[in-house]
Order: sequence, then structure tokens, then C-alpha cells
Amino acid sequence: MNNKGIIVVVSGFSGAGKGTLMKELLSRYDNYALSISATTRNPRPGEENGREYFFVTKDEFEKLIAEDGLVEYANYVGNYYGTPKKFVQEKLDQGKDVILEIEIQGALQIKKKFPQALLLFVMPPSVEELEKRLRGRGTETDEVIHGRLLRAKEEGQGIDEYDNIVINDNLDDCVKEMHEIIQSSHYTPERNREFIDTIKKQLSELN
Repeated sequence: MNNKGIIVVVSGFSGAGKGTLMKELLSRYDNYALSISATTRNPRPGEENGREYFFVTKDEFEKLIAEDGLVEYANYVGNYYGTPKKFVQEKLDQGKDVILEIEIQGALQIKKKFPQALLLFVMPPSVEELEKRLRGRGTETDEVIHGRLLRAKEEGQGIDEYDNIVINDNLDDCVKEMHEIIQSSHYTPERNREFIDTIKKQLSELN
């Protein structure tokens, strides 16, 4: 069997609770590594460089693009977001499943480069609940919230490209479901091509 980790892409509408889900998943299970994205946006209160994100300047980010130092990148609400390549490869080689919490644009770039990546989309139980969660943050203006809801309307068009959806209604259930989906994905034929080919070869040698 293949002992390498797999890339798990987690996307979802802003306010669907992706961040909370990721923190809970990582605190309960030790076989995951959360890839830290680089971004040109300003830190929110309480965020630290190198923990939630690597906060970089536009020039620094564009240098990473030029050097092919990113697995994917996207421009979202006027800021760049991207995944540094070196970290991802190191963790996969250690047998960790690397979770990338990224937007749809970036997720589809990953799927092209890494066809064996698992794409999960986190959804709220309803649009009403989504708006309630966005307002509950208390950090954004009505205008920004409206922008995020319109963005969700656009993003909704890309959900069909994902392998699984996860409905974040009850946090505990949602974390367990996500863990089970990821673990079962290790056993799909396309992620174990080498092992299957070896068995087939051994069988073909039987008389």
C-alpha cells in the first residue's frame, strides 16, 4: 500500500466554518498537516505571521509566482493567496495528509496538477445560517458581508467539481465525517495504482 500522504483541498463559502473545522480536525487527529498559505491581506486581530498565514507584500508574493514556488495561487477580494510548494512536499513525504484550505480557483488548479488530490467543499445548512455566521463575526461591514454573499453565489457554480461535500451543521459530527472521508480516500484504486499493478503482475505469473 502507498504510505505517502494525500493532498486534501478544503473549500467553502466564507462563513461556512472552515477554519473552526480545520482546527478541530488537527487537534483530534495527528496524521494531518495544515498547509499555511501566503497572503497579501492584512492580519485580522489575533492572527500571527507563520501561524494562520505568512503575511507578505505584493512584491514578495509576485516573486514567489515568478520562481514557481507555489502549488497554486489566486486573487480574492483584491488580495493574493497561495500555497508554498516546499512545505506541502515535505509533509506528504513524511506520510501526512496535507490539508489546503483554499478558494475554488486554487482548488481547480490543484486538481489539474495533482489529479489524486481529494477536494472537499464545506457548506452551511442554509444560506440564512451562512449570513448569520458572517454577521456573528462582528468584524466586517454590511458592504463586505454583502460582497461575501455575492461571492458565495458565484462559488456555488463550482461545487460540482468537488469529490465530496461536508455540511457543517453540528461541529462534532462534521469533524468525524471529514476524517472518515479522508481516510477512506486512501483506499481508492487510483491512489494505489502501484500496489494494484504489483498484485496483478504476481497473479499473472500464476500457472
